[in-house]
Amino acid sequence: MVLFEDRRHAGEVLARRLREYVGRPDVVVLALPRGGVPVAFEIARELSAPLDVFLVRKLGVPGQEELAMGAIASGGVQVLNPDVLSSVFVPPGAIEEAAEREGRELARRERHYRGDRPPLSLEGKTVLLVDDGLATGTSMKAAVAGLIQHAPARIVVAVPVASQRACQQMGDDVDALVVVVTPEPFYSVGEWYEHFDQTSDEEVRALLQQARAFESGEPAAPV
Repeated sequence: MVLFEDRRHAGEVLARRLREYVGRPDVVVLALPRGGVPVAFEIARELSAPLDVFLVRKLGVPGQEELAMGAIASGGVQVLNPDVLSSVFVPPGAIEEAAEREGRELARRERHYRGDRPPLSLEGKTVLLVDDGLATGTSMKAAVAGLIQHAPARIVVAVPVASQRACQQMGDDVDALVVVVTPEPFYSVGEWYEHFDQTSDEEVRALLQQARAFESGEPAAPV
């Protein structure tokens, strides 16, 4: 059953669950690129909150790259997935090699998305951490672990769709978890979207630029 037309629509739906944060000066919306950015853009617009990205890179099992054996996040944080590591063979040194490779890509994307603009200050803020969905939750756990280093006042994970297992794994790591639907059985995030094409780097840059224009009151071309 399809619930969302696309990521922008999912963001509009999710924003309705987050109305308590409208207009609050302490709220910051952070998106996990790339798929989380269109979702978070709509939330930030509805809440009149600033938007930024917080990067996470999946560490794929060699030969099965879609299967996450772990993830890394901005700030050098690494989180491993014990369920995957106990069920598949991972060659010696594979985790370190993947972390080094994905770390380079993470740094490249941060430069590409932000340019010369520094990241938003997160200390003492209520951070809404947004993605387009949670399957295993590994990437989100890495993002939360990295975010804690910035000393926010509260961390709220918000996603349109998530597996029940991923929600359980969030546990006490976050102050609140907001999800539109937690279907069971859960096969993939994409099955709940009518259109789930890959979000491009250029779309991420354009949405961030438009969000900054909204915040400053300047006119911006629609994306």
